Amino acid sequence: MKVKFSAAVKAAIAKGKPVVALESTIIAHGMPYPQNFAMAQKVEGIIRHGGAVPATIAIIKGVLRAGLSEKELQLFAQEGSSIIKVSTRDMPFVVAQKLNGATTVASTMRIAEMAGIRVFATGGMGGVHRSAQTTFDISADLTEFANSNVAVVTAGAKAILDLGLTLETLETLGVPVVGFATDEFPAFYSRCSGFRVPMRLNTPDEIAAMMWAKWKMNLRGGIVVANPIPAAEEIPASEIEPIIQAALKLAQTQGIDGKDTTPFLLKAIAEATFGRSLKANIALVENNAKLAAQIAKAYSQKRKT
Repeated sequence: MKVKFSAAVKAAIAKGKPVVALESTIIAHGMPYPQNFAMAQKVEGIIRHGGAVPATIAIIKGVLRAGLSEKELQLFAQEGSSIIKVSTRDMPFVVAQKLNGATTVASTMRIAEMAGIRVFATGGMGGVHRSAQTTFDISADLTEFANSNVAVVTAGAKAILDLGLTLETLETLGVPVVGFATDEFPAFYSRCSGFRVPMRLNTPDEIAAMMWAKWKMNLRGGIVVANPIPAAEEIPASEIEPIIQAALKLAQTQGIDGKDTTPFLLKAIAEATFGRSLKANIALVENNAKLAAQIAKAYSQKRKT
């Protein structure tokens, strides 16, 4: 099945220009309206300002899309709760039924690779949920990293997860985790998690060189580029952890599980922090978009040499 491109994305890919993929779940399920729409527009603008072309990924009426119009972005922002959250498991159903779908990190990676897009900017990736030893709740994002050749710029894994087990799982799957100018794996809202990254690179050119080397050796799978939230917007782990614990208990009390868990927890945390966590979420997404554009430009140059 082919991916339908916007005119701008199609032209950029044809000319070998840098393109950055963006997910649509963060718009539909990650933030409330109208902040989600403003964020989507701002992030696309940051990527354009950085010399790359944004390609927001989604499924519209069963068609895989790379690059949305402003009207389509607004549709996902306004009707988010009624749009299906689509991981790779759900793609065949949504396509066959000709439905709209908001893509997660996993499905965005898969469609980005199908489209020939090698760099993807998100907020925070999924991973191993807390208490996964009994619930077996592990995000498909992790297994997708072992399959799709896409470098994902992320502020670490979402702080609501078990970060230690997430890193262990990525190691088992053979997925490189690179700290961008940091020796510590970031924890979404927080710059520090207490877990070291296995490798560190300090420039977009170095990351592009690693991408090139990995895929030239036919080593399938993506790369996690762990980019800490800007210091001015972070919420220290010691401050956010009790709030996360309270949100987890609330989710358990209300019987929230599966793919409904993350949106529920993010909303509960935003309410408990009086919107501070939402502000941090937006800041880290913008920061990741800026870095992703730089990496996409460096990788585009690498392919031409």
